[in-house]
Amino acid sequence: MSLGDDGKNVLETGKADRSVWLMKCPPVVSRSWQSAAGVASSSDAGLPPPVVSKVVLSLDPLHPDEPSSLQFKMEMAQNDSGNTPKSYSLNMFKDFVPMCVFSESNQGKFSLEGKVEHKFDMEPHSENFGEYGKLCRERTNKAMIKTRQVQVIDNDHGVLMRPMPGMVGLVPSGSKDKKRVTPTKGSDVKRTRRDRRELENIIFKLFERQPNWALKQLVQETDQPEQFLKEILNDLCVYNKRGPNQGTHELKPEYKKTTEDVDTT
Repeated sequence: MSLGDDGKNVLETGKADRSVWLMKCPPVVSRSWQSAAGVASSSDAGLPPPVVSKVVLSLDPLHPDEPSSLQFKMEMAQNDSGNTPKSYSLNMFKDFVPMCVFSESNQGKFSLEGKVEHKFDMEPHSENFGEYGKLCRERTNKAMIKTRQVQVIDNDHGVLMRPMPGMVGLVPSGSKDKKRVTPTKGSDVKRTRRDRRELENIIFKLFERQPNWALKQLVQETDQPEQFLKEILNDLCVYNKRGPNQGTHELKPEYKKTTEDVDTT
């Protein structure tokens, strides 16, 4: 059957009526067959191709018409090391889209190898579930190995990160970029606790300067952890929830008298 007038592209259809099987196999089986084919191609060309597997057909003679009586099992001929399963169950399907198999030789010749009669899905046989479980665990462990590497930079002065000459104009200079942010000590910065009696004296002196303080102001003035400062303020101060001084702390009346007495003396 010619596909072109020049006679170069020819499709060989002598095997068009031959029935073939289409099988979906796991990658471990495919790699085993490819390695066997590579060994055969590198050896003597006069030798027959190696046997990579055999299919065992089981049929119940008492119920030959039942679909479940026909079972297929494939056994691998290669003795691969490791936990590779040796036996596989073949689940046959007949309800699929009609398909044909084509091949291309090294010389560029195309051939029709046949029509797909049966489609099979391969899965490890029940007698190899233990080996297949070990294989899956090995595959998972290999996938969890981190392939990323940490490289130590010898030049730690940041010279390589500085912009090169002539690249300054590439950076947009807007009004937002020109603003300088004053370094402030954020709330997430770890602060060291003072002695409780020393911190109480500092708080009393701050309330001598002004009668009301917000919590954030006291944190900045005392440079103490916020939670630790709250504990002391709960003992010394009253929190104003409403009024003109809402959201601020002021000393309790008994401590106000103490500070006033100290001032008078």
